[in-house]
Amino acid sequence: MTISTRTVEANGFAFAVDEAGEGDRLALCLHGFPESRFSWRAQMPVLADLGYRVWAPDLRGYGETEPKPQDMDSYRMERLLEDVAALIDAAGAREVMLVAHDWGAAVAWTFAARKVRPLTRLIIMNVPHPAVFAQVVRRSPKQMLRSWYMAFFQIPGLPERMLLANDARAIRRAFSGMAKDKSRFPDAVLDRYAQDAQRPGAMTGMINWYRAAARHPDFMREPWAKIEIPTLVIWGEADAALGLETLEGTDAYVVDLQIKRLPGVSHWVQQEAPEAVNGLLVDWLKA
Repeated sequence: MTISTRTVEANGFAFAVDEAGEGDRLALCLHGFPESRFSWRAQMPVLADLGYRVWAPDLRGYGETEPKPQDMDSYRMERLLEDVAALIDAAGAREVMLVAHDWGAAVAWTFAARKVRPLTRLIIMNVPHPAVFAQVVRRSPKQMLRSWYMAFFQIPGLPERMLLANDARAIRRAFSGMAKDKSRFPDAVLDRYAQDAQRPGAMTGMINWYRAAARHPDFMREPWAKIEIPTLVIWGEADAALGLETLEGTDAYVVDLQIKRLPGVSHWVQQEAPEAVNGLLVDWLKA
């Protein structure tokens, strides 16, 4: 299955979008930090073979999507939800499924709970429901320690300089250091993420997702409507940033929930264990 790249004009942005498959059933794949649309390369052909038109965009502030706003308010949750809605509208699909990881999954959880646009299914990878995460962080010093980098990212300027130093060595180590199966992140993959992070304005845009969330955290504390569409959570158990306790209580916010845990797999679940993840996707979507 061929993956091509196109530009989609939506919500005032020119989104760089990888595309596979065709038809009027859209699988919109939302990446996390510090990734890009490239992170879905192993899932796109599988979803396309299942009959979906698959779009994987570089999200606001990332990769080849332009412009890259430098102000924090441009990365508030409300702005991110607007982007997803605009991409869905641009696709003009009859059915829409969100497939999301890390920060993209936080957006997807919120999008589905608020019913910004009708969805048929939701697939989440290695990010807890925002309400559960907020509860765990308040009571768990261990999770607070795991989330140290979120506080570090609030410092103006310093995180950008440190992450981009020495040809973005820290970006490369975010993957190779956390991964359990390091063979999944050869130099060519690390180079891609380092190059994307070094695009003009990208690093500040990427970090501003965290800064905006810290300054405008209301979306995590709001009364959450239950998500009623079928929802699959795939979780690499060896996640160094998010403990398994952040899964507990998810069923209070989702009516039709399945959780599939992959032992020995890191936060980068769909890249580190693509065969296992793809198998779970096929089984769940066919069922």
